[in-house]
Amino acid sequence: MKTRWMAGAASAALIGLIGLPIVHAGEIVNREQRQQERIGQGVQSGELTAKETQRLEKEQAKIETDRKQALADGKMTDKERAKLHKEQDRVSHHIYKQKHDAQKQPGVK
Repeated sequence: MKTRWMAGAASAALIGLIGLPIVHAGEIVNREQRQQERIGQGVQSGELTAKETQRLEKEQAKIETDRKQALADGKMTDKERAKLHKEQDRVSHHIYKQKHDAQKQPGVK
């Protein structure tokens, strides 16, 4: 009985560890999507110029590439996850700065 319980606990722990990179990747993907929505909203409102949008989209694409590379071996290390979060923090700040600067898209009110 005790052996069966230990085997079940070990299996649950292993499944939890295997799912961990997927959870981290999911957090990163969700944040990518929210930031993409912020960029889209900035384009629609005219807060972002075409050049600003292009620059932000390029930064977002880099994060996506780095995420895929981090998951290429099936697992994401803490160092890779921290790097992705730092990149996302930087892009989030850039989105905010660009949306709140004096530059506006011509012809959009």
